[in-house]
Amino acid sequence: MSTVADKLAKKSTRKTSGKQVRLRLVYIDFWSAVKLSFLAAVALAIVTMVSFFLIYMVLQATGVLTQVDGFVSSFTDNSVRLSEVAGLPQVMAFAAVVSILNLIVVTVLGAVVAGIYNLAVKVTGGLLVGFMSN
Repeated sequence: MSTVADKLAKKSTRKTSGKQVRLRLVYIDFWSAVKLSFLAAVALAIVTMVSFFLIYMVLQATGVLTQVDGFVSSFTDNSVRLSEVAGLPQVMAFAAVVSILNLIVVTVLGAVVAGIYNLAVKVTGGLLVGFMSN
């Protein structure tokens, strides 16, 4: 009876004809780092918007918002209504503002990290990376 583990063990005992190469990463292109960090920031912005929406919907469905609204109105003699201040449009507008700020910060941080790495390479000589061709 042959299992997948047995087949993988047989494959791993064969010698590979691949050549191993060790390269040193000595430069990160500034614009490549900015583009990559921008794409990561866009993904983070989408996650932020969806998570704000889902958290608001869960809080509304469980009745937590109405309880907190009653608690706040008891302190303020009904002068402040939480449902007016923290409705879905306001929450999503806040999420959009947070997402835009995160987009800017993450993009700038990606550029700064690339610049710092390029300066650190002058002292350390770079990052040694190993590759193997099949």
